[in-house]
Amino acid sequence: MSEREVAASELLAADEIGLLRRALLEWSGPARCSDALAVGMGFAGVQDLFDQCSRLRSALNDDVPLPPVDWARTLLAVEIVFVSDLEGSGVEWPTTTGLSDESTIRALRSIQRKLARTVRPYYGKSPRE
Repeated sequence: MSEREVAASELLAADEIGLLRRALLEWSGPARCSDALAVGMGFAGVQDLFDQCSRLRSALNDDVPLPPVDWARTLLAVEIVFVSDLEGSGVEWPTTTGLSDESTIRALRSIQRKLARTVRPYYGKSPRE
């Protein structure tokens, strides 16, 4: 199993990278994350989630290679912020991002398929393990 760092451009289309970047930004906006959820997503707590989302957004923007653990954290954070109305953006997603639920889920499914091999070591595990 490879732990090779991979740049976003090697895995995803530009619009998919844009979706990940926008979704990560939601955590510092309308989303309301608890420390318990942040830890479950592989972060040390809410403040670490905020800090890491900023770092990950920059890495995606600058096409900096990321290790599989960061891809796993990114994917899980995006999935939750999009869907969860309790702690993420949920039903407010279209309002806060300008992206429809329909286009987001289509893009997210594509991203999930493209990242499957990279994040496989983290299926069913916390990215902190």
